[in-house]
Amino acid sequence: MLVQKLEDKISLLNSEKWSLMEQIRRLKSEMDFLKNEHFAIPAVCDSVQPPLDQLPHKDSEDSGQHPDVNSSDKGKNTDIHLSISDEADSTIPKENSPNSFPRREREGMPPSSLSSKKTVHFDKPNRKLSPAFHQALLSFCRMSADSRLGYEVSRIADSEKSVMLMLGRCLPHIVPNVLLAKREELIPLILCTACLHPEPKERDQLLHILFNLIKRPDDEQRQMILTGCVAFARHVGPTRVEAELLPQCWEQINHKYPERRLLVAESCGALAPYLPKEIRSSLVLSMLQQMLMEDKADLVREAVIKSLGIIMGYIDDPDKYHQGFELLLSALGDPSERVVSATHQVFLPAYAAWTTELGNLQSHLILTLLNKIEKLLREGEHGLDEHKLHMYLSALQSLIPSLFALVLQNAPFSSKAKLHGEVPQIEVTRFPRPMSPLQDVSTIIGSREQLAVLLQLYDYQLEQEGTTGWESLLWVVNQLLPQLIEIVGKINVTSTACVHEFSRFFWRLCRTFGKIFTNTKVKPQFQEILRLSEENIDSSAGNGVLTKATVPIYATGVLTCYIQEEDRKLLVGFLEDVMTLLSLSHAPLDSLKASFVELGANPAYHELLLTVLWYGVVHTSALVRCTAARMFELLVKGVNETLVAQRVVPALITLSSDPEISVRIATIPAFGTIMETVIQRELLERVKMQLASFLEDPQYQDQHSLHTEIIKTFGRVGPNAEPRFRDEFVIPHLHKLALVNNLQIVDSKRLDIATHLFEAYSALSCCFISEDLMVNHFLPGLRCLRTDMEHLSPEHEVILSSMIKECEQKVENKTVQEPQGSMSIAASLVSEDTKTKFLNKMGQLTTSGAMLANVFQRKK
Repeated sequence: MLVQKLEDKISLLNSEKWSLMEQIRRLKSEMDFLKNEHFAIPAVCDSVQPPLDQLPHKDSEDSGQHPDVNSSDKGKNTDIHLSISDEADSTIPKENSPNSFPRREREGMPPSSLSSKKTVHFDKPNRKLSPAFHQALLSFCRMSADSRLGYEVSRIADSEKSVMLMLGRCLPHIVPNVLLAKREELIPLILCTACLHPEPKERDQLLHILFNLIKRPDDEQRQMILTGCVAFARHVGPTRVEAELLPQCWEQINHKYPERRLLVAESCGALAPYLPKEIRSSLVLSMLQQMLMEDKADLVREAVIKSLGIIMGYIDDPDKYHQGFELLLSALGDPSERVVSATHQVFLPAYAAWTTELGNLQSHLILTLLNKIEKLLREGEHGLDEHKLHMYLSALQSLIPSLFALVLQNAPFSSKAKLHGEVPQIEVTRFPRPMSPLQDVSTIIGSREQLAVLLQLYDYQLEQEGTTGWESLLWVVNQLLPQLIEIVGKINVTSTACVHEFSRFFWRLCRTFGKIFTNTKVKPQFQEILRLSEENIDSSAGNGVLTKATVPIYATGVLTCYIQEEDRKLLVGFLEDVMTLLSLSHAPLDSLKASFVELGANPAYHELLLTVLWYGVVHTSALVRCTAARMFELLVKGVNETLVAQRVVPALITLSSDPEISVRIATIPAFGTIMETVIQRELLERVKMQLASFLEDPQYQDQHSLHTEIIKTFGRVGPNAEPRFRDEFVIPHLHKLALVNNLQIVDSKRLDIATHLFEAYSALSCCFISEDLMVNHFLPGLRCLRTDMEHLSPEHEVILSSMIKECEQKVENKTVQEPQGSMSIAASLVSEDTKTKFLNKMGQLTTSGAMLANVFQRKK
């Protein structure tokens, strides 16, 4: 009973406390209203809650005290200290009072807000119950006013400022209790409150909550937060963005979760337009630089690069130019492909735009990259750093649109380029497809219409009036092109990657600057250097350049830019001339091969290349016919089987009957490649018959060069050739060649054949070979080869003895696990001691390392 009485008393006291708080709130609100408007005190008739002076005095422990709203949550909610005494204190200035509202804001409030301040009437019962009785009666309504939440619920906000204060107090308690997946729903409330809240400390707490709202925000959630940050920035201005938002970014720059660091990186770019300009080029630039250098996550560095690009669009401090250049080099050299891609798409074009404004595009940025390429080539005589070459050259390629835009904007006709009347159309294929909108020339110029007018004047100027006084274009013609062509002559023609890179660069340069420019400015400079004339055949100075990368880059980067009939004829004629001159001067064919490899990668050029080769097939010089035969080998792998059957094989059959034995021998590698790549049975039979005639026709029995070429070809294509061809043709003929070589009396020729046989057998040992084939041809061939090596190369003989021993053991101890009738020689060489001995011996030999390295490699 005692406990019940105490509980009832506590309930009554709580109810009275709630009543007091409510009356104080109402009275204070009315006092503020009267102070502002000089109105008479409105009578509030409330039959339930008596005036303050009629409230009974309480003897309880809270009598005469002001209850603190934190009484029940102290320790949990230490950030809220507002008490009734704080609200009731009449000495608080009205602009800081929670329920006050400035007059000018009241005047702008809607009528509904003002009407709420008028007298509120409640029906008064015609009863004579004492107020104490009323209070006791109401105590049975279970209301909670002694907790933080109860207090917030009881005091309904009656002004915008009160709402902000209430949200500021409540949001920190709401956020932790909302599901992570739904927390973005709180972003508008948090931002609005942070934007309008009068207290800096509370605003800071709310923005901290915003940036920590979601533990690991996904793309959509980050976009929502960024949208909110931008909306906040637009509303509050640069000073508060710097003071309130940037510190939140700085706090999380090293956060353990990459998603949070990603949010920081993205925020730096999104907020760039709303920051003081000094902050963009100092604090924000430093933050992004630190993250680019230190962050391990590719996604974060990619976002950093994009934000750096945005910063470059707003920065206007020339002193930061070189810092930007260093950042550009770091970004281009980043190990992540996505970071490099973002650099080309965003950072580089944005930096180029600023560089153009500063007048440094031609004089510094492009020249510096060119000089770095030249330095690489000078230092790379014993090993070129192809990655760095790609890095610098791809950067130059991405700068081509900016360079062309500069040329147009500084042209003699730029002042006449006015939009009026019908705007000319730009061909859809006029420019290469840009990597991003920032590399679109029309975007750089301003509009597609403006670009169309400039292009029309540009073509007219080049055709009719020339380049006099056109400094930006003269720089391209007289400085850039000569330096590029000189660089091209220094790169290694056998480096497929380098040839491809420079080819793509020149292709984009010529396509961007247009056909007239290509025909009148680019082609003449190449032609002057190449000097394609048969008069130069015996002059090493005249045709030395034909062996360099200048040939494939000119052919594939310049002559392929345009595809009209006259352009294709020019390309065909150039390749025919190069093939003729290289053949007649006995020069290396690397430059021609590089051209065929680059062009052959595109099926659109297969017919054209076959036309060039047919020119060689019917040429009067055996040297040219020989070259044509060798070039077919490069083309076979990329050409479809229909073309192989209709164009390639007939040409090779023609050459295989050539009066000159050297031409016939030159067809063997191409025939071998067909056996390796084609699956048509009829086609394979034709090739097999031709190779059989080379091996079995008596006229070839003493042709050492022919036998050498066939053995080399068998070793190269055997592991990947059609199994039936390998089993029925390659391995038996290798056995015959090994037998014949035992009878060779000239030691040099015997060793030459034996060495090539050794490499062929090493390659074929990785294939699956049937037991019959092993016993009847493979092992006998190895034994014949060992007989040669015993006399001519003891090092080889040791390895061959190991191979033979292992093969013999495997045949004798054939296991159940092996497929019936077949065995794997590679699988037989399992002894670690044997492997070690075998490899050590091979490392001491001077024969081809490429073939020996494949001894233990299975067919893929």
